[in-house]
Amino acid sequence: MRILLLGKPGSGKGTQSKHIAASRGIPAISTGDLIRQAIRDGTELGVRFKSFTDRGLLVPDDLMIEMVAERLAKPDCKPGFLLDGFPRTVPQAEALDRMLAEKATPLQAAVNLDVPDDILVERATGRRSCPKDGTSYHIKFKPPKTLGVCDACGTALIQRPDDTEDLVKSRLEEYRNKTQPLVAFYQARGILIDLDGVATPEQVERRIESALNNTVRATA
Repeated sequence: MRILLLGKPGSGKGTQSKHIAASRGIPAISTGDLIRQAIRDGTELGVRFKSFTDRGLLVPDDLMIEMVAERLAKPDCKPGFLLDGFPRTVPQAEALDRMLAEKATPLQAAVNLDVPDDILVERATGRRSCPKDGTSYHIKFKPPKTLGVCDACGTALIQRPDDTEDLVKSRLEEYRNKTQPLVAFYQARGILIDLDGVATPEQVERRIESALNNTVRATA
């Protein structure tokens, strides 16, 4: 399938994208991961990304479109893909439509995970990660065995600089202004799947799989 995940920052898109991609044998393409890798590598593009993410702002459309077009052209995307973090604006969605129309491979589902703002602030500000192996934790929902230390390698955990409360709220406001219109955009195209994202990751995963299976049956 060709799927994208929608939802506010911290709604669980990253977690769910990995499960869905694995179960369906398609690559999970996280623009957030691609951006963070570019920032860690200190590339020219990464420096430009950092100037926006450090202020809790979205990366401009032209940079995102260029990055995604290059990724979708790779061979592993031919059988299908799952997009997490793109599109984030209506112009990006329109650009994606044009990319896929050229290949006659339109999107089949846009899954929107609905989670209230107060829960998202708690989720984001409690996130911690291991800078050595990338393992993710949460001080409330998935704490390490030893406070502040990675279970696997013993490295001190870090908080992403954009996971402070002020920047999380800034991202949510940015989402409402620029990304929320995508819900109506994909609803008008008849491919929106709107789901309650307030549950355990396993429960949300089952909700998504059930909805995607219904979509496959309806279009078979």
